[in-house]
Amino acid sequence: MSEHRPSIHRPGVTDARRIVVKVGSSSLTTASGGLDADRVDALVDVLAKVRDGGEREVVLVSSGAIAAGLAPLGLVRRPGDLARQQAAASVGQGLLVARYTASFARYGVRVGQVLLTADDTSRRGHYSNAYRTLDQLLKMGAVPVVNENDTVATDEIRFGDNDRLAALVAHLVHADLLVLLSDVDGLYDGPPGTPGVSRLAEVTGPDDLAGVTIGSAGKAGVGTGGMVTKVEAARIATAAGVPVVLTSASRAADALAGRDTGTYFRPTGRRSADRLLWLAHASTPRGALTLDEGAVQAVVERRTSLLPAGIFAVEGEFSAGDPVELRDPHGAPVARGLVNFDAKEIPQLLGRSTRDLARELGPAYEREVVHRDDLVILVPRLTP
Repeated sequence: MSEHRPSIHRPGVTDARRIVVKVGSSSLTTASGGLDADRVDALVDVLAKVRDGGEREVVLVSSGAIAAGLAPLGLVRRPGDLARQQAAASVGQGLLVARYTASFARYGVRVGQVLLTADDTSRRGHYSNAYRTLDQLLKMGAVPVVNENDTVATDEIRFGDNDRLAALVAHLVHADLLVLLSDVDGLYDGPPGTPGVSRLAEVTGPDDLAGVTIGSAGKAGVGTGGMVTKVEAARIATAAGVPVVLTSASRAADALAGRDTGTYFRPTGRRSADRLLWLAHASTPRGALTLDEGAVQAVVERRTSLLPAGIFAVEGEFSAGDPVELRDPHGAPVARGLVNFDAKEIPQLLGRSTRDLARELGPAYEREVVHRDDLVILVPRLTP
């Protein structure tokens, strides 16, 4: 039972109508693998109560498929090779959804399974389809249970332990709140349990994290994330105008009631166009363009379009409309955008003015390589 904690001022928590809740593998399974039915039921009890009356909607982003498949397959720990991870996910995903289906059925609530890969959030058509499916499930009174489709994922098998996926889903469904649940009761200013270390009750922006040691994967060994992926997810969501609460699964009820538990991340930005958040955090660059210092300054500081005159190198194989990374002269990524030319066309454009290109190659070349409306500036990512 949750201890009583006083309500505090956490804007956007108690009045949130559409909520995305993400739960990690370690909060649903035993250390040796296999689902813990009591833990699943305890979480569902909280979420069903939140939904009671129909005033609030819940999307559940749930890890645990691979972890749930370990014990049934005789695996003592999460395998390191992709093939056995996918086999475990195949077995475990069915068990996970069956457990949620049975648990929510106690309250007469239906669940709908939605499996996504990074590719589904990096292709605009798939992204739109995912929104329509999730939105319709919510309108029909169901609880969408979202997970990464680990059975077919390749390079993206580790999506950030679903933390980044949860942040993107929160933006995708226009959520009012994101709650990240794990086996740690919040963000601390050092390793939890160390003398003198204290919980950060609120984070108002990146400056509040200066000097804070952020750990990686936890002790349970059944998930792939850690505090760093959760803080990164909070940064993505808050930059898109979605407040975030990070706490332990055992304190989910307190978190959703706005009580002083875990760490509350205040929104730092406004909602942007869906495709720009997708472009920044879900797209996979097909190539890279290296810019000179003048172009970096124009793109990053003045937020202008990228013209061919400012580019001096191109990498990768991509087509017009693909996402590409924009790098400074030292190779550091500074932005990402949708390119207007194929990779094979760009070498002849490097360092040249659009006027000269139009005169020599035709009017189709008197345009930006990346238009400012299709470009996002990248903020340096957190590291453990």
